[in-house]
Amino acid sequence: MEPLEDDKPAKVYDAQLARRLGEYVRPYWVAVAFSVFFLMGSALLQTAGPWLTQVAIDRYLSPAAKPTPSWIDPWLPANTQAGMLYLSLFYIGAIVLGLGMSFGQAYFMNWTGQHAMFDLRRNLIRHLQRVDMVYFDRTPVGRILTRVTSDVDQLNELFTSGVVAIVADVAVIGFLLLAMFRMSPGLTAIVLAGLPLAFWMTNIFRVQVRVSNRRVRAAVARINTYLQEHLSGIAVVQLFNREARSEREFDAHNAEHMVAYKDAIFAYAWFYPAVETVSTVGLAILLTYGGWRISNGALSLGVLVAFFQYSMRFFRPIQDLSEKYSILQTAMAAGERVFELLDTKPSLVAPANAAPKPERASVIEFKNVWFAYQDEDWVLRDLSFRIEPGETIAVVGHTGAGKTTLTNLLLRFYDIQRGSITVGGIDIREFDPHDLRRHFGIVLQDPFLFTGDLAANIRLGSAGIDDTRIREAAQRVNLLDFVETLPDGFAHEVRERGAGLSTGQKQLVSFARALAHDPPFLILDEATSSVDTDTEMKIRDALSHLVTGRTSIIIAHRLSTIQTANRIFVMHKGQLREAGTHQQLLAQRGIYWRLYRLQYKDQEAA
Repeated sequence: MEPLEDDKPAKVYDAQLARRLGEYVRPYWVAVAFSVFFLMGSALLQTAGPWLTQVAIDRYLSPAAKPTPSWIDPWLPANTQAGMLYLSLFYIGAIVLGLGMSFGQAYFMNWTGQHAMFDLRRNLIRHLQRVDMVYFDRTPVGRILTRVTSDVDQLNELFTSGVVAIVADVAVIGFLLLAMFRMSPGLTAIVLAGLPLAFWMTNIFRVQVRVSNRRVRAAVARINTYLQEHLSGIAVVQLFNREARSEREFDAHNAEHMVAYKDAIFAYAWFYPAVETVSTVGLAILLTYGGWRISNGALSLGVLVAFFQYSMRFFRPIQDLSEKYSILQTAMAAGERVFELLDTKPSLVAPANAAPKPERASVIEFKNVWFAYQDEDWVLRDLSFRIEPGETIAVVGHTGAGKTTLTNLLLRFYDIQRGSITVGGIDIREFDPHDLRRHFGIVLQDPFLFTGDLAANIRLGSAGIDDTRIREAAQRVNLLDFVETLPDGFAHEVRERGAGLSTGQKQLVSFARALAHDPPFLILDEATSSVDTDTEMKIRDALSHLVTGRTSIIIAHRLSTIQTANRIFVMHKGQLREAGTHQQLLAQRGIYWRLYRLQYKDQEAA
């Protein structure tokens, strides 16, 4: 099976990635400072409970003990009952203050993480709307969605549960060690004696979890890819009775995920009991050694009890560190993929001194244009033609002749390898691509509608298009009659990709959209290829309104829709082979004549 990006090992820590992530955190440094303050306070308070226990036992519950002098002595009364009450209040105060510190740390760090990830997602979507079409041609949509959703969520977890938790665990370990060493260096050495074994087990656990998590991520990616493909094509699956086979294929991916997850479960199942065993053995040794020292009068009972509590708290962050290691590595892998996307630089950018936007009446000219989507597999070969202002040009030809490529190049979704394309005598590479495309209206073979309502899909975010203009555009393209049959009119809800509307209705919405924006140039790419005859008649009537007063390029298979064009270009194998009016091309008895004869022969046979 071909490996996925998610299946590749990643660095545990990448300084460059950390610096780039830091750029998103830097604007919120005040919140980070508060979070660090609360974190250190919470870690320090972890040492308070055992120490207060030691003071209570040695001062009030064990008369033979010699209590160690401390700063709290002036606050404690000599009376046992009153002293225990005071220490209980101190203990409760430490717990409450610790809870407040933990809340403050979690709140400020999560607040920072959410704002940083908000900025990162905003930069991602802004960047995705500017990268070249080549990137989308070569990158699956599911992978792009994973970058903006799952990978960003992994980075957010790095802020909320990764780096902060690691710093907190290290701080807790440091404060506990300092408190234990000040209380008894000998007992501290006994507690530390189990660390090499604990670190050895932690290293084994870390490797196992890293491998398992990588396999889980890869399995999830394959499951998502499979589901996206098969749910999108569910009609084909059911039509060809592939349900059983699809279930078997899904079971294979599902089993891969289950096995990988079971391996991770096994690692967690043995690791935590193993570390608990090490800590318990350490406590047993601590009890034996501490009891011996107490019997010799070299140690107080309070110190031994405090060390029991310190030891139990000491091994807990060590266990957590191993788990946070996996979060750190996963986040680094996610960050690498996210920043790889952000580093994908668009090549089709506006020049430093962009030419003024094209005039409304401008000549379009292709001069010796050569273009290939990949290497030198030429789609267009030495193509030259000129379109006068206000002219309606139709482009016909067999599938793969390069018709749609013409419009992709004219809108500068791709750059040509040789030759030039000019609008108004200016090379389109000298325009800002946004200014260039703003002057073109386009209606595609597969009309795309966004979730919202009909008015929003016609307006498409242009604030200058009011309701009156929308209504006029709908009327001129024969859409208004349909809209008036809807209870909500132009406020009718449009679901994803226009679900619930027929292909013809969606196509008419696209025509209304183009007309409402009133572009000087119009491109119709197979706009009538997927509609019935009645809708085609409506669209053909709408075309007469659309092309009036603007330069139009109509790509069509149905020759009935382009017979009134000023000129018809016949493409064949990436070259312009014929050009002329409908009658002129029929008289030549060439490629167009054969296309016409073949199409109308099929219609007569039908």
